Amino acid sequence: MRHVITGVLEGSVAQRRGLRVGDVLLKINGEDVIDEIDYQALSAQPSVVLTFERNGATKAVTLHKGDWEPIGLRFGDSMVLRPRTCRNNCVFCFIDQMPPRLRSSLYVKDDDWRFSLMMGNYITLTNIDDAEFARILRRQASPLYISVHATDPALRSRMMNNRFAGDILPRLRRLKDAGIRFHCQIVCCPGINDGDVLMQTLHDLYALAPAALSVAIVPVGLTKFRDALPKLTPFDALSAKALLSRLLPFQAHCRETLGSSFAFASDEFYSLSGEELPAADWYEGYPQIENGVGMLRQFEEQMREAAGDDEEAPPETPRTYVIATGISAAPYIKRFCDTYAPPDSTVHVETILNRFFGETVTVTGLLTAGDVLAQLSPALLEQADQLLISANMLRHERDLFLDDIPFEEFQHRLPLPVRVVDDGYDFYNALRDR
Repeated sequence: MRHVITGVLEGSVAQRRGLRVGDVLLKINGEDVIDEIDYQALSAQPSVVLTFERNGATKAVTLHKGDWEPIGLRFGDSMVLRPRTCRNNCVFCFIDQMPPRLRSSLYVKDDDWRFSLMMGNYITLTNIDDAEFARILRRQASPLYISVHATDPALRSRMMNNRFAGDILPRLRRLKDAGIRFHCQIVCCPGINDGDVLMQTLHDLYALAPAALSVAIVPVGLTKFRDALPKLTPFDALSAKALLSRLLPFQAHCRETLGSSFAFASDEFYSLSGEELPAADWYEGYPQIENGVGMLRQFEEQMREAAGDDEEAPPETPRTYVIATGISAAPYIKRFCDTYAPPDSTVHVETILNRFFGETVTVTGLLTAGDVLAQLSPALLEQADQLLISANMLRHERDLFLDDIPFEEFQHRLPLPVRVVDDGYDFYNALRDR
């Protein structure tokens, strides 16, 4: 790969050694530089040999610097990481269940180990050829986040509709042998990869510890847009409770032998079954928080910490709040408000049904502006001082809901101010109008 240098940082080792804008980077330490992953890994050493081209001539220069000190070069588009798309056709894929005519970014299926390394995105390892897998090993890309779903080769291939998906265990063993660590994910589908199949998958992953760091078990999410897709069954209270019970002896064994529970069920299983959430220390620092594992417990712990540090008096004027939340979180939010809201405040926790995706989708992060606007009572909003919503309902920039309604429009259509809440600390302060 050739990478044109577009900038040289003032005072950097690259500038001191005479690198210029317009030079073309060819290799570092004799290795090809495919993308930013290679550039960062190869340039981290205290002694770096750059091979570059200037005016058609190939040159080499040795840079001596501190460990991880940046070389000081900037590049154009050639170094930019563009997400690689997934070629699987998983029976449970949520993107295949999206309604039509939304913004194009919502339909992107990424399966890119580089974003797994940098951002914690889950990958299947099925969209990586042998050369790229060798690069993972060579670059010591750790930790990775890997969607396993099942270790049985034939079942995994069927679930992903990919005849090459069955080699997951050999590839995980190669990662372990190379000293690479990884977190795992199982999207659990009743009647397919639960029960004995789930336990076999967990035991297979347990055998890969300590390279295998943790496993998140999340229930399959099913929308109403599945007419042309395989028939799947959602979890209910009984099956969720059975799964949690089945995990207990395995988790106890893992704590005895690994010092970790290792396998963690997502919050949805506790919400569905009515079981109590585990204590904060059960989640061991919340390594699977992005999978909804421990999110509610962490939220409550943040509120508790905020209350413990609070030395300010509550507002003198009683306030009335409306909180829009999903089915799964609603009972917990009500309990948090009963415990931590100021005594003189009035809090209405309103459960919003997900009619956009279908009422089997119960998480707050998949609620849309349209459903919130349609289901909140105008009379209730007229008498309230503020509406609180979760930041998870908006994209990262906080400007757009899933149904493409801009936040500004959402606010304009309501008779009261809207506050977007980030976490338990923010929620505690929001209930005090701070």
